[in-house]
Amino acid sequence: LHKTKLRLLRGRCYALVGQNGVGKTTLMNAINTGKIDDWPHHLVTAYVDSGSNVDPAFEAQIVLTYLIESTKRSKEDCVAKLKELDFTEEMLEGTIGALSGGWQMKMRLVRAVLIQPDIYLLDEPTNHLSESAVKWITDYLCNLEHPTVLIVSHDTTFLENVCTDVIHYEERAVWGPYRRLVHYKGRMSDFVKLQPQAKHYFELAATDNLKFEFPDPGRLEGVKTSTQKFLEMEHVDFRYATANKNTLTDINLKMSLSSRVVVLGANGAGKSTLIKMIVGETVPTNLGVCKFYVHQNLRVAYVAQHAFYHVEQHMEESPVAYIQWRFRDGYDKEKMESEAFKIPEEEQKAIDEFNLEGIWSRRLRAGVLEYEVKKKNIREKDNKYYSRDDLMAMGFEHLIKQTDEKIASKEAGLDLRPVTTSEIQKHLDGFGLPQEFGTYGKVRGLSGGQKVKLVLAAAFWTNPHLVVLDEPTNFLDREALGALSAALNEWGGAVLMISHNKEF
Repeated sequence: LHKTKLRLLRGRCYALVGQNGVGKTTLMNAINTGKIDDWPHHLVTAYVDSGSNVDPAFEAQIVLTYLIESTKRSKEDCVAKLKELDFTEEMLEGTIGALSGGWQMKMRLVRAVLIQPDIYLLDEPTNHLSESAVKWITDYLCNLEHPTVLIVSHDTTFLENVCTDVIHYEERAVWGPYRRLVHYKGRMSDFVKLQPQAKHYFELAATDNLKFEFPDPGRLEGVKTSTQKFLEMEHVDFRYATANKNTLTDINLKMSLSSRVVVLGANGAGKSTLIKMIVGETVPTNLGVCKFYVHQNLRVAYVAQHAFYHVEQHMEESPVAYIQWRFRDGYDKEKMESEAFKIPEEEQKAIDEFNLEGIWSRRLRAGVLEYEVKKKNIREKDNKYYSRDDLMAMGFEHLIKQTDEKIASKEAGLDLRPVTTSEIQKHLDGFGLPQEFGTYGKVRGLSGGQKVKLVLAAAFWTNPHLVVLDEPTNFLDREALGALSAALNEWGGAVLMISHNKEF
């Protein structure tokens, strides 16, 4: 932005719109911290961030204590407002991190309401929210009389329902390389009538400006048709160690390469828990009783609900450097270092006691998966084969997962794929992340939408058979959302997703 004006009137609700990366969140932060020249500092602001950055210290706080301390309101006021949104006593006394993404966003919104500010600054306030919660915040904003509201959101229906004005990041030749904020009176639909090129705000389709290119999934050993199952769950239960009841009960699911599955349910119902089980982060509580089959060579691209956790440790690197770090060894290093794959102390002890040096190979013999085991101080020609069930019974669960993952990566040719700057940048181009951001920029400098593009690009580096998306629409602008929708429709692999975005 350069030589631009920002004029906000009391009692108006403004939609702040523009493409990913133009600086919408940066502007919101600047207003919230008073870093804009001549800003009237007597005004009280309440900033609701998008929840994109996971802060362990923040998530360790107790919900009710955090609200009382950060709003300076009484315990009774805080409890009453939380109960309006169906928070339970257990949630109030629990940590913020124990809440699902949707409940965390509700808590942020409640905090803003309790502050009673002059200006509400809402950055993607409908992220992770169920339909009933979106209705609550919509009704609340529509009934406000005096405060001013500034909203960044890619939920066009929400903006259409609550906003009285639009502030648009605009480029014009006479302004040179800079953008300015241009104010339009009226709703989003009125704005689009005046600016027809912005019609993508109401249409979900790929444009000439942006198309995503997803790689072909490749073959899956033993799977001969697109309708042959590679995943099956029957009567699956799951319960967290600290919980006194199941989060999931009697889950049944089959998937093939032609599957397009959406997981629906209220905030906190267990949607993300189900997805974590499918990608291997958790296992069924009733394993051994239920049926739980996942093809051993299945390559899964997983974009988590808090997508940015993937890149949090790489903020000072370029996107290219992040992908080089993650895949330079011929497999997904990030996945191998995750809790789901890391060998725990107890298992390492079992490995040492067995004198196991490593698993050399794997074969399918008479319908049984067998692994070639090399023991220390034993010649390679004396290696023995053990069935998967036998090794699991010995306690080698994570070692088997690591072996299967490395074999699946080799099947995709990851050990031969060059991780050069040019090869990775070409891949990033297919996800709308050009060289200025991919090669020369840092992850820290990317907008929320650009980080999602990077995480998507990294997930697809393995040529996956299944893409698992937990709220993928939260940070993508309308144009990128259209590109993602079109690419998934044309792609030859399976899709499993959680989304509150009906249109998507």
